Amino acid sequence: MRALNPEKALILKKLATDSDSDRAARADLETIYRAAVAAVDPARLVGRAMDGSCRGAEQVPDLIAGASRVWMLAVGKAAAGMAREIERRIGDKLADAIAVIPKVSAATTDSGLMLKKKVRVLASGHPVPDESSEAAALAACEMLHGAAVDDLVIVALSGGASAMFTRPADGIALADKIAVNQALLKAGASIRELNVVRKHLSAVKGGRLLRHCGGARVLGLIISDVPGNDLATIGSGLTAGDWSSFDDAVAVMKRRGVWGRAPESIRGYLERAVAGEGDATVKSNDPILERVTNVIIGDSDVALEAAEQAAAVLGYHPDRWKELRGEANDVGRALAEYLCEVTRERVCPMAGGEPVVTVRGAGRGGRAQQCALAAAIELSEIAPARRITVLFAGTDGIDGPTGAAGAFASPATVADGDRAGVSAATALIRNDSYNFFKAAGGLFITGPTGTNVSDIFLALVNN
Repeated sequence: MRALNPEKALILKKLATDSDSDRAARADLETIYRAAVAAVDPARLVGRAMDGSCRGAEQVPDLIAGASRVWMLAVGKAAAGMAREIERRIGDKLADAIAVIPKVSAATTDSGLMLKKKVRVLASGHPVPDESSEAAALAACEMLHGAAVDDLVIVALSGGASAMFTRPADGIALADKIAVNQALLKAGASIRELNVVRKHLSAVKGGRLLRHCGGARVLGLIISDVPGNDLATIGSGLTAGDWSSFDDAVAVMKRRGVWGRAPESIRGYLERAVAGEGDATVKSNDPILERVTNVIIGDSDVALEAAEQAAAVLGYHPDRWKELRGEANDVGRALAEYLCEVTRERVCPMAGGEPVVTVRGAGRGGRAQQCALAAAIELSEIAPARRITVLFAGTDGIDGPTGAAGAFASPATVADGDRAGVSAATALIRNDSYNFFKAAGGLFITGPTGTNVSDIFLALVNN
């Protein structure tokens, strides 16, 4: 057998070494990611709050002890875990309960255990609301009408609740509200902008759910997927006062180029509301808020603190970057540039947040995968020989309408795509990051995690 050319042998040896190094880096990144997700396990967070041991929850044990009965509504991607823990701790005092969970996780959720007890499990649409989202809201409102002044209503809220819990305002068809929601998503609206509009087209958001609680005390246990933990934005503020107005909703739709294409029923409703004919959201000075206690029980910071600890255990130097915000393409490029500035050995930069994607192509993907692809392209151009591996992923395990949580990327990712017959540049333009990474071998797949504190970015540099 003929011996390899020495130069070619060296190249092949380097490729094999690089491949082994990348696999090891990906394994470490997954370990760090899973530590972050475990730290925001819903049952763990709820348990701490109900013990009064997390910040803001000092009154929670007394609120529960002083209630004649407890009613529970859990809505969002973490609803199943939150509902189970609340049910376990409340026991016989629980009068009735509903958990609204995403359809995508319904098949893997042990809802049977709940159904044998007092928690009704309703599967709902996400990320786009549908008839099941409306049915869930109607069922919950009907249940809560049974609450009395001496009772306590626990609303366990987590990311995804805005889509999963939908009751349009009078005169608005569900299909019209869905059309506006979809248009805003494609236009790259931020979570804050989306929820400003959602609240003002709703009969339950923007604090309006409180009007269905029969005068009972209300305890909001909230896992935040919103940077800054704005109560009025998380889940569109089911139990919080609203700082925005009908004018703000119209301004968002005009700024995102959606107003002129919106259904006539939506524009007519908002125009009448701006003129003073609409039912306003609950404002911060409304007396109804005097009987409400809202507690943020988990957020991105909790996850990132656990990620820092896990990285340190693996021998890396944690490096917290700024919040992820803005267009995914810009975020990915900016992060790649930052990573190239790192000179220290074995550094683990990380960040949390929620970039947006303005959809211009007909491809398939999500904001985490779009960020990863933009970062890969930038790394291939400015740092082709650097030892850098990155992971962008949703803490919920679901990135956009795909089966992936996110994607890995490195300076070699573009070349991996070329060898697989897919163009990174074309995929970026077409918003087709999922199919690119599927071909190039960079998809990160976990399945639904049962929690959600927005997206997480992790990297290993000079490892």
